Amino acid sequence: MSLKIVRDWRNLGPGERGAAVALGNFDGVHLGHQRVIAAAAEAARQTGAPLGVVSFEPHPRVYFQPEAEPFRVMSPGQQARALAALGVELFYELPFAAEMAGMSDARFVETVLVQGLGVTWVAVGFDVTYGKGRTGGPQELAAAGREQGFGVSVVERVDDSGGAKLSSTAVRDALHAGRPEQAAAILGRPFAIEGEVVHGDKRGRQIGVPTANVRLGDYVRPKYGVYAVRSRLPDGRVVDGVANLGVRPMFESPEPLLEVWLFDFEGDLYGQVIETELAAYLRPEMSFDSLDALKRQIDEDAARARKVLAL
Repeated sequence: MSLKIVRDWRNLGPGERGAAVALGNFDGVHLGHQRVIAAAAEAARQTGAPLGVVSFEPHPRVYFQPEAEPFRVMSPGQQARALAALGVELFYELPFAAEMAGMSDARFVETVLVQGLGVTWVAVGFDVTYGKGRTGGPQELAAAGREQGFGVSVVERVDDSGGAKLSSTAVRDALHAGRPEQAAAILGRPFAIEGEVVHGDKRGRQIGVPTANVRLGDYVRPKYGVYAVRSRLPDGRVVDGVANLGVRPMFESPEPLLEVWLFDFEGDLYGQVIETELAAYLRPEMSFDSLDALKRQIDEDAARARKVLAL
């Protein structure tokens, strides 16, 4: 069954209510999130209910801190695809605005979960909070479930092999530090930036390394520098490459870009959407005395990226 996205809790149609749901933000759909969704999936199997996920758009952090630095680990489209791969049937992408932000924890349960979505079961992580002032938590949800007639599962903390909590914050920290492999270990897949290929200044073409340029948008800013990458093209092909992520200090770019040189590729990708995985961090951004010096360094970066990607 394909994923259906529902963008409100009011006036739902047939087949949009009565799910066993996982509740949270699920930015990244990392391995910890997957444990919560698995708990909801088990309840769905036992009760015969559809499997749903309840999240919010925009992320509450955007609502409360509109001037905050970009922080998203995945786009809404990537999130929907990740949830569909886990068997989720209903993705409640609920609007987070003044009405939602002002709800007490009790009103959120009564108005949204019970009256709106008609949930049969709710699975949450051990540290979930909800309601104005974050007054609701696992204990309050369990008590509400007993009163309102829905089941509740609370998933305990999930740690990595080193004892660190699996979280979206840990993914961001790894990316900020230039450790995409660590981010991938938490996510269960490589961190990837998806976006439309836009026109750049064509300097890459001048030195024989044409790049597919993608704006970073709302994504968290990984450590600026050069990465070994893999890009998924619109036709499904996956092509190895090397990319500069950042502002290119040599040219003083006005905005950070992901500039991908796809190995052994010819074609026009302008206006098309590609998804690029960061496989390994190679070096920080640098300035060069000339375009020839830049080209020599790019050739060295490409050779190193090919070796890394061949492992």
